[in-house]
Amino acid sequence: MRKPDVSALLGLMHRRPWLFAGVSLGGLVLAGVLLLCIWAALLYPMLPDLDKVTDYQPRQPLQVFTRDGVEIAQFGSERRVFLPIDRIPKMMQDAVVSVEDARFREHGGVDPIGIARAFLANITPGGMRQGASTITQQVARNFFLSSKRTLDRKIREAMLAVKIEHQLDKDQILELYMNQIYLGHRAYGFGAAAQVYFGKPLDQLTVAEDAMLAGLPQNPGYANPITNLDRAVTRQHVVLGRMLATGVITQTQYDEAKAQKLVIRSENQVAVHAEHVAEMARQIVYQRFGEQAYSEGYKVTTSLLATDQQAAWAALRRGVLDHERRQAWRGPEDQEDLGDDTGDDEDQAAQILKDQRDDDDLRVALVLQASPSKVEAVLATGEKVTLEGEGLRWAKSGLSPKAPDTLAVRRGSVIRVSKADKGGWAIAQWPQAQSAFVSLDPATGRVRALVGGFDFTRQQFNHATQAWRQPGSSFKPFLYSAALEHGVQPATVVNDAPWPVGADGWNPQNSDGQFDGPLSLRRALAKSKNLVSIRLVQYIGVDTARQWAGHFGFDVDRQPSNLTLALGAGSTTPMQLATAYAALANGGYKVDPVVIERITDAQGKVVYQAPPPVPLTEAQRIIPARNAFVIDSLLNEVARSGTAARAQAALKRPDIYGKTGTTNDAVDAWFAGFQPSVVAVVWMGYDDPRSLGSRESGGGASLPIWISYMDRVLRNVPVHSYEPPEGVQQVNGEWYYSEYAEGGYVTQIGLDDAAGAASGASGAEAASAPAEPPPAASAASHP
Repeated sequence: MRKPDVSALLGLMHRRPWLFAGVSLGGLVLAGVLLLCIWAALLYPMLPDLDKVTDYQPRQPLQVFTRDGVEIAQFGSERRVFLPIDRIPKMMQDAVVSVEDARFREHGGVDPIGIARAFLANITPGGMRQGASTITQQVARNFFLSSKRTLDRKIREAMLAVKIEHQLDKDQILELYMNQIYLGHRAYGFGAAAQVYFGKPLDQLTVAEDAMLAGLPQNPGYANPITNLDRAVTRQHVVLGRMLATGVITQTQYDEAKAQKLVIRSENQVAVHAEHVAEMARQIVYQRFGEQAYSEGYKVTTSLLATDQQAAWAALRRGVLDHERRQAWRGPEDQEDLGDDTGDDEDQAAQILKDQRDDDDLRVALVLQASPSKVEAVLATGEKVTLEGEGLRWAKSGLSPKAPDTLAVRRGSVIRVSKADKGGWAIAQWPQAQSAFVSLDPATGRVRALVGGFDFTRQQFNHATQAWRQPGSSFKPFLYSAALEHGVQPATVVNDAPWPVGADGWNPQNSDGQFDGPLSLRRALAKSKNLVSIRLVQYIGVDTARQWAGHFGFDVDRQPSNLTLALGAGSTTPMQLATAYAALANGGYKVDPVVIERITDAQGKVVYQAPPPVPLTEAQRIIPARNAFVIDSLLNEVARSGTAARAQAALKRPDIYGKTGTTNDAVDAWFAGFQPSVVAVVWMGYDDPRSLGSRESGGGASLPIWISYMDRVLRNVPVHSYEPPEGVQQVNGEWYYSEYAEGGYVTQIGLDDAAGAASGASGAEAASAPAEPPPAASAASHP
């Protein structure tokens, strides 16, 4: 056997070194490829099954909607709106493919051309670093692998991509990618991202908005429009350039998209504020399904109407803030030491305010300079504002050089500011009072709007359903309703005279501090006379009145068993009171309030359905139709000429009914009322019961909220008139039960012997004998 000529080989290497370098490099590459192939062959059997992608079960949050389909909340670690590929707009698909993987439709999971292009870009001085992962590789990584940049992971990623391409078609792969990819701010998938960043469905986005979202996968935390709009726009322009280069859009579309000014949804912005209802829904679903409630895609449809709910929320917020403006200045929320160097004010403000809870109406601000005539401050957003003139009036006591530390507004003070009605900014403060609002359909009990408090993020307690408070005079209509069944009629005259103080020292007063003497029942309710209600309850009997109130759904055990019942000294919730007023609005029928209409799973299967509304038949009757009709006529008078006269005057319609309610020392302020198609109740008070103010009342604090809501929801609603039911007649402009049209009813209470009545005389002794009906009352009203 001939031996190799080593010297000749060495000579050749010396003469042609490049040849041997190439051969050596080729050998190394070949060896490397061989090793990779062996490694891949060993790894392939150990690759995970593809069940996660072939049987895709995305983690979908619990979603809560209004009756008319507006989302009000999501619960879960991931925001996701799963969309099948045929519901993802073609423009959105093409935008993603053009920038993430232009050859997606051609390669088999791994793109050699893309790898070569990325390699050259990455080794070229000054070149932009590029990745070479295809969309399929990204799917493999998102579902099965970590994000660690190791050779082992890249090989597994490539092999999984090839395996996925063999089992799924391109549309299925793209569907997985576009629903699973993380896009910032807890948004997974492009359907959720469209809602998070633009507040609208994916199919309503423009080309410019599509490009903005398509740019997010590369670095969603660094360059999203909420975190950093400038970086997001830069990335958007890159996407638009790729869309133009790949023929997805025309030059005209490109120019228009670059010129479009994007409106980005703020992080806390929601279409409809219904946080307390959303929490009610969350609790119900969690009780039924446990932790699965937050990942299995359950959807809750509530009874709320989006327009009604937003009108109620806005009205309540405005009403509480109006009440707060009538209170004294309490001082800044905090005081920070900024030092004398103003050069780093901006950085200090950003650090101080970043953890402060901002608000759409009451903006948190840090005072930079303060004097009695001008305050300069910076908002959490970095915007600088100046407050002058009327904008400082509220905090005048804190701007005095001699102001006590607790009230003083000076450099470093953390305060609240709000947009003034006439423009500019005004100093404000976070309200301490709370409020609740409930409206419902009196024919079905379906709740149209519910607001459980001023701000859910600070106070999760639901005052609309959980706060048991004294209803005050808003309870009187139910006492009057009881009296109608005992021979008392609207024309009955009751003595509005001082109550003789007995051994117990009880000395009830009227809210206006006046005693008007004999008054018809109609005028007494319109003027909300306490002494009349006391004598009325005494006449029919306390226990009789309590039991009658129970017909309306009030908890009898929560109502006092003495004459304080006449003053509304028991307890009720806004929801319970609204349900009771619904019976007056619908002609005397019981309805059960409904907030949760339906719960479905991710496949749309109904797992809970509220019972359908029950027809209002005699089986649901709780009071006679004529009783409800006559009480309605009295409540109409209250809203026309009584303590709630502002209601009809402001709304400019006659079909408004309601009653104010104010407890002792204005601890609770109510308004409960209705138009025949909608009942609404407003409450205002403090969590720790105390006076709202010496001049506060239901008519001043709660009625404006009710009016604001009704003004919105009654637009284009025709005026409704109640038809008189059987068993009532009108005589000389006043309504009577038919058997009393010719007389025979109780004509007066407490006039012959008020003192005897007060000390415990029987109803027969306190009331005069029946007589003929009186002439028409000047204040009589027709429903």
